[in-house]
Amino acid sequence: METETATPWLTDAEQCAWRTHLEVNRLLTYQLERDLQPFGLTMNDYEILVNLSESESHRMRMSDLASATLQSKSRLSHQITRMENADLVRRENCESDRRGLYAVLTDHGMDTMKKVAPHHVASVRRHFIDLIPPEELEALHKSLMPIAGHLRGQRGRP
Repeated sequence: METETATPWLTDAEQCAWRTHLEVNRLLTYQLERDLQPFGLTMNDYEILVNLSESESHRMRMSDLASATLQSKSRLSHQITRMENADLVRRENCESDRRGLYAVLTDHGMDTMKKVAPHHVASVRRHFIDLIPPEELEALHKSLMPIAGHLRGQRGRP
């Protein structure tokens, strides 16, 4: 394929690695999502529960939670409404900022997290961790860190 610009096209090896990454990402996300279905949760629900369960006082400002889960504030608001209806989280006003809201993990949300987490970890092991030899897992982590760092720095940029 020729263009007027000097596009550095992917080599066969690069193309293979890129497409395999995309396929694994889609398939793994699909499988982990399927494994959460018996609990009535989506991956987004689970990610929110994890963030809240690991935060101080099991609460986060909605804007911080949106940033942590890479969701728009509007999308997160809809997500939190669904989770409120399931009694997993509740919203609370921020005392120091009248416009600010917190998402707070409920007792039922924490109980759900404690029930689901072992199954989710088993799913991650079965479909990812246990399929990679330990020395290659370390190399994979080392390879992905510069990409994660670069992409974190791109957030909010066009």
